[in-house]
Amino acid sequence: MKKVVLAYSGGLDTSCAIKWLQDKGYEVIAVIADVGQGENFEAVKERALKTGAGRVHVLNLQKEFVTDYVFPAIKANAIYENKYLLATALSRPIIAKHQVKIAHQEKATAVAHGCTGKGNDQVRFETTIRLLDPKLEHIAPVRVWEFKTREEEIDYAKKHNIPVNVTKKSPYSIDKNLYGRSIECGVLEDPWAEPPEEIYDMTVSPEKAPNKPPYLELDFENGLPVAIDGAAYLPVELIHKLNEIGGANAVGRVDTIENRLVGIKSREIYENPAAMILYIAHQEIESLVLDRETLHYKQLISPKYAEMIYYGLWETPLKHQLDAYINKTQENVTGTVRL
Repeated sequence: MKKVVLAYSGGLDTSCAIKWLQDKGYEVIAVIADVGQGENFEAVKERALKTGAGRVHVLNLQKEFVTDYVFPAIKANAIYENKYLLATALSRPIIAKHQVKIAHQEKATAVAHGCTGKGNDQVRFETTIRLLDPKLEHIAPVRVWEFKTREEEIDYAKKHNIPVNVTKKSPYSIDKNLYGRSIECGVLEDPWAEPPEEIYDMTVSPEKAPNKPPYLELDFENGLPVAIDGAAYLPVELIHKLNEIGGANAVGRVDTIENRLVGIKSREIYENPAAMILYIAHQEIESLVLDRETLHYKQLISPKYAEMIYYGLWETPLKHQLDAYINKTQENVTGTVRL
């Protein structure tokens, strides 16, 4: 049998995809990427095996995600359309990269994902994989399979004893990693509708935030955050700590109408306390350190860098060339910012 490496989340789409790919003659190897979703990944692994995956790889990518993907975005001051701090977009190239690695390890000839045909993620996965190994076949079951509705998928899952939790009905589509959380669909598709408080998880509302503002000091070395209030933190722990501080003080909520790369507009709500804190703090220290011409030119580069992340162009030559320039600008971005 041909082998396919599936980016597996454990939800309805990717669970049905295991059986569907098997019916097409593939042996399915599932890859579960831990980028800080906070899920029980052993339970997700068991679900994949019960559904029919031949093997399951559970990868803890949190440290690599922060150091090799989040931190470069911070150094670049990357923000898409002046609002989106790119948490989901940053997680896709690292997952795709490890899909390719597992495909080589397993001697697979194809890769698959559970993305739909109307979102950004399909492009991010497929572009990254084509850049890393253009010989791999791409399969996008949700774009081509016979199911026209979620109800038809649920019937398929029940018919084939696929263990998925489809009892909890939520009108929202949510993606989460340790750097941020995105919420869309439901009432949010009406741009005139105020987001209901029930959608938020990482942040309190301004009304519930403390009346007395806390202060914090962030230490940077060569453009990277290394300490909070004088205490050194490892990268993953630093993000968690800033999420905790920012979330408790209503920092990091974003409501935007976004231009997707596939040509449609989308109402998106984001929660990203740590990302917002780091974005502002890094800008402030750069304003003290960079000379005028460098600062002004870097302000031209940052939107392009953010756009490339958003478009899934992480592994392109231009993105790597911009990294070299940005790293040069960060040589003296060292010091402390008080917020």
